[in-house]
Amino acid sequence: MAEDDTEHPPTAPPPKNGPAQDGPSTDTPPGGTGRRRRRRRWLIATAGVGAFLLVAAGVLFWIAYRKLDGNIRTDSATDRLLAELEAERPNRTAGAQGAENLLLIGSDDRSGPNGAYGGEAGGQRSDTTILLHLAADRKRATAVSVPRDVMVAVPACEQPGGARSTPALMQFNQAFQTGGPACSIRTVEQLSGIRIDHYVILDFSGFKTMVDAIGGVEVCVPQPIHDKDAKLDLPAGRRSLHGEQALGYVRARESLGDGSDTQRMGRQQQFLASLVRKVQSQGVLLNPAKLWPVLDAATSSVRADGGLSSLGALYDLTRDLRGIPSVDVALLTAPRRPYRYDSDRDEFVQPQTGQLFAALREDQPVAVRPPAPTVSPGPVQGAEPSPGTAAGPESGTGTGATAEAAANASPTADASPTFEGRTADVDACAPH
Repeated sequence: MAEDDTEHPPTAPPPKNGPAQDGPSTDTPPGGTGRRRRRRRWLIATAGVGAFLLVAAGVLFWIAYRKLDGNIRTDSATDRLLAELEAERPNRTAGAQGAENLLLIGSDDRSGPNGAYGGEAGGQRSDTTILLHLAADRKRATAVSVPRDVMVAVPACEQPGGARSTPALMQFNQAFQTGGPACSIRTVEQLSGIRIDHYVILDFSGFKTMVDAIGGVEVCVPQPIHDKDAKLDLPAGRRSLHGEQALGYVRARESLGDGSDTQRMGRQQQFLASLVRKVQSQGVLLNPAKLWPVLDAATSSVRADGGLSSLGALYDLTRDLRGIPSVDVALLTAPRRPYRYDSDRDEFVQPQTGQLFAALREDQPVAVRPPAPTVSPGPVQGAEPSPGTAAGPESGTGTGATAEAAANASPTADASPTFEGRTADVDACAPH
Protein backbone atom coordinates (compact mmCIF):
# COMPACT_ATOMS: atom_id res chain seq x y z
CA MET A 1 0.00 0.00 0.00
CA ALA A 2 1.35 3.42 -0.93
CA GLU A 3 2.12 5.91 1.81
CA ASP A 4 -0.33 8.83 2.37
CA ASP A 5 1.62 12.02 1.56
CA THR A 6 -1.20 14.33 2.79
CA GLU A 7 -0.07 16.66 5.60
CA HIS A 8 -2.11 16.44 8.76
CA PRO A 9 -2.10 18.89 11.62
CA PRO A 10 -0.39 17.63 14.70
CA THR A 11 -2.59 15.99 17.21
CA ALA A 12 -2.94 18.05 20.42
CA PRO A 13 -1.90 16.21 23.51
CA PRO A 14 -4.70 15.36 25.88
CA PRO A 15 -5.17 17.64 28.87
CA LYS A 16 -3.22 16.61 31.93
CA ASN A 17 -6.30 16.49 34.10
CA GLY A 18 -8.34 14.41 31.81
CA PRO A 19 -9.72 14.08 28.30
CA ALA A 20 -10.47 17.18 26.22
CA GLN A 21 -13.96 18.61 26.59
CA ASP A 22 -16.16 19.38 23.63
CA GLY A 23 -18.05 22.28 25.35
CA PRO A 24 -16.88 25.82 26.03
CA SER A 25 -13.98 26.43 28.39
CA THR A 26 -14.88 26.80 32.04
CA ASP A 27 -11.87 29.15 32.68
CA THR A 28 -13.84 32.28 31.57
CA PRO A 29 -17.39 32.60 32.79
CA PRO A 30 -20.02 33.66 30.26
CA GLY A 31 -20.04 37.43 29.84
CA GLY A 32 -16.69 37.91 31.70
CA THR A 33 -14.91 39.33 28.68
CA GLY A 34 -17.66 41.95 28.24
CA ARG A 35 -17.48 43.05 31.84
CA ARG A 36 -13.71 43.44 31.64
CA ARG A 37 -14.07 45.52 28.50
CA ARG A 38 -16.71 47.75 30.11
CA ARG A 39 -14.49 48.16 33.18
CA ARG A 40 -11.51 49.14 31.01
CA ARG A 41 -13.63 51.65 29.10
CA TRP A 42 -14.88 53.14 32.39
CA LEU A 43 -11.35 53.44 33.76
CA ILE A 44 -10.12 55.03 30.53
CA ALA A 45 -13.02 57.50 30.54
CA THR A 46 -12.45 58.36 34.21
CA ALA A 47 -8.75 58.87 33.62
CA GLY A 48 -9.55 61.08 30.65
CA VAL A 49 -11.98 63.23 32.63
CA GLY A 50 -9.50 63.49 35.51
CA ALA A 51 -6.72 64.52 33.15
CA PHE A 52 -9.02 67.10 31.53
CA LEU A 53 -9.98 68.54 34.92
CA LEU A 54 -6.33 68.75 35.97
CA VAL A 55 -5.40 70.52 32.74
CA ALA A 56 -8.42 72.83 33.03
CA ALA A 57 -7.56 73.64 36.66
CA GLY A 58 -3.97 74.34 35.65
CA VAL A 59 -5.10 76.63 32.83
CA LEU A 60 -7.52 78.48 35.12
CA PHE A 61 -4.82 78.85 37.77
CA TRP A 62 -2.40 80.17 35.16
CA ILE A 63 -4.99 82.65 33.85
CA ALA A 64 -5.83 83.79 37.40
CA TYR A 65 -2.15 84.14 38.30
CA ARG A 66 -1.43 86.13 35.15
CA LYS A 67 -4.43 88.38 35.81
CA LEU A 68 -3.42 89.11 39.39
CA ASP A 69 0.24 89.48 38.48
CA GLY A 70 -0.68 91.81 35.63
CA ASN A 71 -2.77 93.99 37.92
CA ILE A 72 0.26 95.26 39.81
CA ARG A 73 1.78 98.50 38.59
CA THR A 74 5.54 98.81 38.95
CA ASP A 75 6.86 102.30 39.72
CA SER A 76 9.90 102.03 37.48
CA ALA A 77 10.60 105.78 37.60
CA THR A 78 11.00 105.74 41.38
CA ASP A 79 13.20 102.63 41.20
CA ARG A 80 15.42 104.42 38.69
CA LEU A 81 15.76 107.56 40.82
CA LEU A 82 16.62 105.57 43.94
CA ALA A 83 19.19 103.53 42.04
CA GLU A 84 20.88 106.70 40.77
CA LEU A 85 21.16 108.00 44.33
CA GLU A 86 22.26 104.73 45.92
CA ALA A 87 25.43 106.31 47.31
CA GLU A 88 23.35 108.73 49.40
CA ARG A 89 21.11 106.07 50.94
CA PRO A 90 21.79 104.40 54.32
CA ASN A 91 23.07 100.85 54.59
CA ARG A 92 21.45 98.16 56.69
CA THR A 93 23.09 97.70 60.09
CA ALA A 94 24.72 94.41 61.09
CA GLY A 95 22.08 93.90 63.78
CA ALA A 96 19.18 94.10 61.33
CA GLN A 97 20.15 91.53 58.71
CA GLY A 98 16.98 89.82 57.49
CA ALA A 99 14.65 92.57 58.73
CA GLU A 100 12.60 94.51 56.19
CA ASN A 101 11.32 98.09 56.14
CA LEU A 102 8.39 99.11 53.99
CA LEU A 103 7.05 102.62 53.43
CA LEU A 104 3.27 102.65 52.97
CA ILE A 105 2.19 105.87 51.27
CA GLY A 106 -1.43 107.00 51.04
CA SER A 107 -1.61 109.50 48.19
CA ASP A 108 -4.24 112.26 48.00
CA ASP A 109 -3.99 112.27 44.20
CA ARG A 110 -7.10 113.94 42.73
CA SER A 111 -6.73 112.67 39.15
CA GLY A 112 -9.05 110.12 37.49
CA PRO A 113 -11.71 108.65 39.79
CA ASN A 114 -10.15 110.48 42.75
CA GLY A 115 -11.31 113.79 41.29
CA ALA A 116 -14.62 113.36 43.12
CA TYR A 117 -12.82 114.40 46.33
CA GLY A 118 -12.09 117.91 45.10
CA GLY A 119 -8.76 119.63 45.20
CA GLU A 120 -6.39 120.35 42.34
CA ALA A 121 -6.18 117.64 39.70
CA GLY A 122 -2.63 116.48 39.09
CA GLY A 123 -1.28 117.78 42.39
CA GLN A 124 -0.74 115.24 45.13
CA ARG A 125 0.80 114.90 48.57
CA SER A 126 1.30 112.00 50.94
CA ASP A 127 -1.92 112.09 52.93
CA THR A 128 -0.70 109.24 55.16
CA THR A 129 2.76 107.70 55.52
CA ILE A 130 3.54 104.65 57.64
CA LEU A 131 6.95 103.05 58.16
CA LEU A 132 6.37 99.32 58.64
CA HIS A 133 9.24 97.37 60.20
CA LEU A 134 9.20 93.55 60.00
CA ALA A 135 11.61 91.90 62.43
CA ALA A 136 14.17 89.50 61.00
CA ASP A 137 12.55 86.54 62.79
CA ARG A 138 9.09 87.66 61.53
CA LYS A 139 7.71 87.39 65.08
CA ARG A 140 6.86 91.08 65.47
CA ALA A 141 6.08 94.16 63.43
CA THR A 142 6.10 97.88 64.19
CA ALA A 143 4.09 100.45 62.23
CA VAL A 144 5.15 104.08 62.77
CA SER A 145 3.01 106.91 61.41
CA VAL A 146 5.02 109.88 60.18
CA PRO A 147 3.03 113.10 60.81
CA ARG A 148 2.17 114.79 57.55
CA ASP A 149 2.60 118.29 59.05
CA VAL A 150 5.97 117.69 60.72
CA MET A 151 8.70 120.07 59.58
CA VAL A 152 11.65 118.18 58.09
CA ALA A 153 14.71 118.80 55.95
CA VAL A 154 13.82 117.56 52.45
CA PRO A 155 16.84 116.78 50.23
CA ALA A 156 17.26 117.87 46.62
CA CYS A 157 14.85 115.76 44.55
CA GLU A 158 14.25 115.30 40.85
CA GLN A 159 10.99 116.99 39.87
CA PRO A 160 8.49 115.77 37.22
CA GLY A 161 9.97 118.08 34.58
CA GLY A 162 13.49 116.78 35.17
CA ALA A 163 14.86 119.73 37.17
CA ARG A 164 16.19 119.22 40.69
CA SER A 165 14.65 120.97 43.67
CA THR A 166 16.70 122.83 46.27
CA PRO A 167 17.07 121.22 49.72
CA ALA A 168 14.60 122.94 52.02
CA LEU A 169 12.80 122.85 55.34
CA MET A 170 9.13 122.03 54.69
CA GLN A 171 6.19 119.93 55.78
CA PHE A 172 6.83 116.24 55.31
CA ASN A 173 3.86 115.69 53.00
CA GLN A 174 5.25 118.30 50.58
CA ALA A 175 8.18 116.00 49.81
CA PHE A 176 5.83 113.76 47.82
CA GLN A 177 4.53 116.73 45.88
CA THR A 178 8.06 117.98 45.23
CA GLY A 179 9.64 114.79 43.93
CA GLY A 180 7.14 111.94 44.20
CA PRO A 181 7.68 108.71 46.14
CA ALA A 182 11.47 108.80 45.70
CA CYS A 183 11.61 112.15 47.52
CA SER A 184 9.43 110.87 50.38
CA ILE A 185 11.56 107.75 50.72
CA ARG A 186 14.83 109.67 50.77
CA THR A 187 13.42 112.11 53.32
CA VAL A 188 12.44 109.26 55.66
CA GLU A 189 15.82 107.60 55.18
CA GLN A 190 17.66 110.85 55.88
CA LEU A 191 15.76 111.67 59.07
CA SER A 192 15.78 108.09 60.46
CA GLY A 193 18.90 106.42 59.11
CA ILE A 194 16.71 103.42 58.19
CA ARG A 195 17.05 101.77 54.80
CA ILE A 196 13.67 101.48 53.02
CA ASP A 197 13.54 98.13 51.24
CA HIS A 198 10.11 98.38 49.61
CA TYR A 199 7.30 100.88 49.16
CA VAL A 200 3.60 100.70 48.32
CA ILE A 201 1.44 103.61 47.15
CA LEU A 202 -2.34 103.52 47.63
CA ASP A 203 -4.81 106.22 46.53
CA PHE A 204 -8.38 106.94 47.66
CA SER A 205 -10.09 104.63 45.18
CA GLY A 206 -7.67 101.81 45.91
CA PHE A 207 -8.29 102.13 49.64
CA LYS A 208 -12.06 101.82 49.21
CA THR A 209 -11.65 98.79 46.95
CA MET A 210 -9.43 97.06 49.51
CA VAL A 211 -11.86 97.64 52.39
CA ASP A 212 -14.82 96.38 50.39
CA ALA A 213 -12.89 93.27 49.35
CA ILE A 214 -12.55 92.10 52.94
CA GLY A 215 -16.17 92.86 53.75
CA GLY A 216 -15.67 96.06 55.71
CA VAL A 217 -13.73 96.93 58.86
CA GLU A 218 -15.22 97.37 62.33
CA VAL A 219 -14.45 100.53 64.31
CA CYS A 220 -15.65 102.13 67.53
CA VAL A 221 -17.30 105.55 67.20
CA PRO A 222 -17.30 107.24 70.66
CA GLN A 223 -19.78 109.94 69.61
CA PRO A 224 -21.93 110.66 66.53
CA ILE A 225 -20.03 111.95 63.51
CA HIS A 226 -21.53 114.34 60.97
CA ASP A 227 -18.90 115.53 58.51
CA LYS A 228 -20.08 116.77 55.12
CA ASP A 229 -16.56 117.19 53.73
CA ALA A 230 -15.62 113.61 54.63
CA LYS A 231 -19.04 112.33 53.47
CA LEU A 232 -19.44 110.80 56.89
CA ASP A 233 -22.62 110.43 58.93
CA LEU A 234 -22.25 107.85 61.68
CA PRO A 235 -24.09 107.21 64.96
CA ALA A 236 -22.06 106.36 68.04
CA GLY A 237 -21.13 102.77 68.85
CA ARG A 238 -19.54 99.80 67.14
CA ARG A 239 -19.83 100.14 63.36
CA SER A 240 -18.69 98.15 60.34
CA LEU A 241 -17.43 100.58 57.71
CA HIS A 242 -17.22 99.92 53.99
CA GLY A 243 -15.62 101.82 51.10
CA GLU A 244 -16.73 105.45 51.22
CA GLN A 245 -17.47 105.49 54.95
CA ALA A 246 -14.13 103.86 55.77
CA LEU A 247 -12.27 106.42 53.66
CA GLY A 248 -14.12 109.29 55.34
CA TYR A 249 -13.36 107.85 58.78
CA VAL A 250 -9.58 107.66 58.27
CA ARG A 251 -9.42 111.03 56.49
CA ALA A 252 -11.73 113.13 58.69
CA ARG A 253 -9.89 115.71 60.72
CA GLU A 254 -11.56 119.05 61.40
CA SER A 255 -14.86 117.70 62.74
CA LEU A 256 -13.47 114.98 65.04
CA GLY A 257 -11.76 115.38 68.41
CA ASP A 258 -9.54 118.44 68.59
CA GLY A 259 -9.12 118.54 64.81
CA SER A 260 -5.44 117.59 64.99
CA ASP A 261 -3.59 115.31 62.63
CA THR A 262 -2.33 113.45 65.72
CA GLN A 263 -5.84 112.27 66.58
CA ARG A 264 -6.47 111.36 62.96
CA MET A 265 -3.37 109.17 62.95
CA GLY A 266 -4.69 107.51 66.11
CA ARG A 267 -7.92 106.63 64.30
CA GLN A 268 -5.95 105.30 61.36
CA GLN A 269 -3.98 103.05 63.70
CA GLN A 270 -7.20 101.78 65.29
CA PHE A 271 -8.52 101.06 61.82
CA LEU A 272 -5.36 99.13 60.87
CA ALA A 273 -5.53 97.14 64.10
CA SER A 274 -9.14 96.19 63.38
CA LEU A 275 -8.23 95.23 59.83
CA VAL A 276 -5.42 92.95 61.07
CA ARG A 277 -7.75 91.26 63.55
CA LYS A 278 -10.42 90.64 60.92
CA VAL A 279 -8.05 89.17 58.36
CA GLN A 280 -6.52 86.86 60.96
CA SER A 281 -9.73 85.81 62.73
CA GLN A 282 -11.86 85.08 59.66
CA GLY A 283 -9.29 82.98 57.84
CA VAL A 284 -9.26 85.24 54.79
CA LEU A 285 -5.74 84.21 53.84
CA LEU A 286 -6.57 80.49 54.06
CA ASN A 287 -9.94 80.54 52.27
CA PRO A 288 -9.64 80.71 48.44
CA ALA A 289 -13.20 82.07 48.10
CA LYS A 290 -12.35 84.98 50.42
CA LEU A 291 -8.74 85.36 49.33
CA TRP A 292 -9.41 85.85 45.61
CA PRO A 293 -11.32 89.16 45.86
CA VAL A 294 -8.79 90.46 48.39
CA LEU A 295 -5.85 89.61 46.12
CA ASP A 296 -7.65 91.03 43.09
CA ALA A 297 -8.39 94.27 44.95
CA ALA A 298 -4.90 94.50 46.44
CA THR A 299 -3.06 93.92 43.20
CA SER A 300 -5.34 96.35 41.32
CA SER A 301 -5.07 99.13 43.88
CA VAL A 302 -1.38 99.63 44.52
CA ARG A 303 1.79 100.83 42.89
CA ALA A 304 4.95 99.21 44.21
CA ASP A 305 8.68 98.94 43.66
CA GLY A 306 10.06 96.34 41.28
CA GLY A 307 11.00 94.00 44.13
CA LEU A 308 7.43 93.89 45.41
CA SER A 309 5.36 94.25 42.24
CA SER A 310 4.73 90.56 41.59
CA LEU A 311 2.11 88.22 42.97
CA GLY A 312 4.79 85.93 44.39
CA ALA A 313 6.46 88.78 46.29
CA LEU A 314 3.15 90.05 47.66
CA TYR A 315 2.22 86.52 48.72
CA ASP A 316 5.52 86.16 50.59
CA LEU A 317 4.88 89.48 52.34
CA THR A 318 1.32 88.41 53.22
CA ARG A 319 2.58 85.11 54.57
CA ASP A 320 5.09 86.92 56.79
CA LEU A 321 2.40 89.24 58.16
CA ARG A 322 -0.05 86.37 58.67
CA GLY A 323 2.37 84.60 60.98
CA ILE A 324 2.82 87.56 63.36
CA PRO A 325 0.41 87.48 66.35
CA SER A 326 -1.69 90.64 66.58
CA VAL A 327 -0.38 91.23 70.11
CA ASP A 328 3.10 91.61 68.60
CA VAL A 329 2.03 94.19 66.00
CA ALA A 330 2.72 97.65 67.51
CA LEU A 331 1.19 100.82 66.03
CA LEU A 332 2.35 104.29 67.06
CA THR A 333 3.12 107.79 65.89
CA ALA A 334 6.61 109.24 65.86
CA PRO A 335 6.79 111.58 68.89
CA ARG A 336 5.81 115.11 67.87
CA ARG A 337 4.74 118.41 69.33
CA PRO A 338 3.59 121.77 67.91
CA TYR A 339 6.31 123.48 65.89
CA ARG A 340 7.79 126.35 67.90
CA TYR A 341 7.42 128.86 65.03
CA ASP A 342 3.96 127.79 63.87
CA SER A 343 1.52 125.90 66.09
CA ASP A 344 -0.30 124.61 62.99
CA ARG A 345 2.82 122.56 62.13
CA ASP A 346 4.68 119.85 64.04
CA GLU A 347 8.25 119.04 65.00
CA PHE A 348 9.77 115.80 66.26
CA VAL A 349 10.52 115.42 69.97
CA GLN A 350 14.08 114.47 70.85
CA PRO A 351 15.68 112.31 72.10
CA GLN A 352 12.59 110.06 71.92
CA THR A 353 12.26 110.14 68.12
CA GLY A 354 15.94 109.32 67.70
CA GLN A 355 15.60 106.43 70.15
CA LEU A 356 12.59 105.08 68.27
CA PHE A 357 14.39 105.11 64.94
CA ALA A 358 17.54 103.65 66.52
CA ALA A 359 15.54 100.71 67.89
CA LEU A 360 14.04 99.98 64.48
CA ARG A 361 17.39 100.43 62.79
CA GLU A 362 18.86 97.74 65.06
CA ASP A 363 15.77 95.49 64.81
CA GLN A 364 14.95 95.82 68.51
CA PRO A 365 11.43 95.70 70.04
CA VAL A 366 9.52 98.92 70.60
CA ALA A 367 7.38 99.12 73.76
CA VAL A 368 4.01 100.88 73.56
CA ARG A 369 1.42 101.89 76.16
CA PRO A 370 -2.28 102.75 75.64
CA PRO A 371 -2.96 106.36 74.66
CA ALA A 372 -3.91 108.66 77.52
CA PRO A 373 -7.67 109.31 77.74
CA THR A 374 -7.14 113.06 77.46
CA VAL A 375 -4.44 115.15 75.81
CA SER A 376 -2.44 117.15 78.34
CA PRO A 377 -1.64 120.79 77.58
CA GLY A 378 2.09 120.05 77.78
CA PRO A 379 4.27 120.24 74.69
CA VAL A 380 5.20 116.55 74.35
CA GLN A 381 2.81 114.16 72.64
CA GLY A 382 3.57 110.57 71.72
CA ALA A 383 6.22 109.45 74.21
CA GLU A 384 7.19 109.46 77.85
CA PRO A 385 10.50 111.27 78.35
CA SER A 386 13.44 109.22 79.50
CA PRO A 387 14.56 109.85 83.07
CA GLY A 388 16.83 112.84 83.24
CA THR A 389 16.07 114.13 79.73
CA ALA A 390 14.37 117.36 78.79
CA ALA A 391 11.60 117.68 76.25
CA GLY A 392 12.02 121.37 75.59
CA PRO A 393 13.39 123.06 72.47
CA GLU A 394 16.97 122.55 73.56
CA SER A 395 16.58 118.78 73.18
CA GLY A 396 16.43 119.03 69.42
CA THR A 397 13.75 119.42 66.74
CA GLY A 398 12.46 117.29 63.95
CA THR A 399 14.42 119.19 61.30
CA GLY A 400 18.14 119.22 60.82
CA ALA A 401 18.84 117.80 64.26
CA THR A 402 16.76 114.67 63.67
CA ALA A 403 19.19 112.74 61.52
CA GLU A 404 22.09 113.46 63.87
CA ALA A 405 20.02 112.52 66.92
CA ALA A 406 18.83 109.32 65.24
CA ALA A 407 22.39 108.36 64.36
CA ASN A 408 23.70 109.01 67.86
CA ALA A 409 20.75 107.65 69.85
CA SER A 410 21.24 104.40 71.69
CA PRO A 411 18.31 101.93 71.77
CA THR A 412 19.35 100.50 75.13
CA ALA A 413 16.69 99.47 77.62
CA ASP A 414 17.72 102.21 80.05
CA ALA A 415 17.40 105.02 77.50
CA SER A 416 14.51 103.91 75.29
CA PRO A 417 11.12 105.30 76.38
CA THR A 418 7.74 103.60 76.22
CA PHE A 419 5.78 105.17 73.40
CA GLU A 420 2.13 106.05 73.29
CA GLY A 421 0.52 103.58 70.95
CA ARG A 422 -1.40 100.32 70.76
CA THR A 423 -1.04 96.72 69.71
CA ALA A 424 -3.27 95.25 67.03
CA ASP A 425 -5.02 92.87 69.44
CA VAL A 426 -6.66 95.73 71.37
CA ASP A 427 -10.31 96.35 70.52
CA ALA A 428 -10.95 100.09 70.44
CA CYS A 429 -14.44 99.55 71.89
CA ALA A 430 -13.23 97.42 74.79
CA PRO A 431 -12.82 99.23 78.15
CA HIS A 432 -9.18 99.77 79.19
